[in-house]
Amino acid sequence: MGILFCVLLILLGGDVIMACSLENYTLYVDRHECGHCMAINTTICSGMCFTQDTNMPGFVGKRFLIQKGCMHRSLVYRAARMPGCPLHIDPVFFYPTARRCRCMKCNTAKNECVHKPKRMPNKCSEHLLAV
Repeated sequence: MGILFCVLLILLGGDVIMACSLENYTLYVDRHECGHCMAINTTICSGMCFTQDTNMPGFVGKRFLIQKGCMHRSLVYRAARMPGCPLHIDPVFFYPTARRCRCMKCNTAKNECVHKPKRMPNKCSEHLLAV
C-alpha cells in the first residue's frame, strides 16, 4: 500500500517536482558608445517541464509527442539608463522581466524556441572603447 501511495504521489506531483518558476538572472549590457557596461538584475523562467517523445512514425507518433518548455506567461519590459553616454546617444534601453512562468508549448511567433549552444559572455567585457 505504501509503494502505491508513493507512485501515485510522484505521478500527481510531477509538475511540482519539475518546477518551472521564476529565477533571478543578471543580464550584462555593453554599450560601447557610452564606454560602460551595466549589470541588470531581472527574472527569467527556468526549470524542467514534462516532455514525452515517441518512436512511432507518422501521424500516430505525433499524437504521443509532448514537448513543453518553461515559458513566460507574463512579461514586462523595464527601462534603464546607461550612465556616461554622450549627448547624441540615447542612454535609455529596455530589458525583459518575466512575471509568471508556465510549462507550455513554445509559441514561435513570440519566443525564441531553439536552444543555441554557442557560448555567450556572462560578464561585462574587460575593455570597452567608446566609438
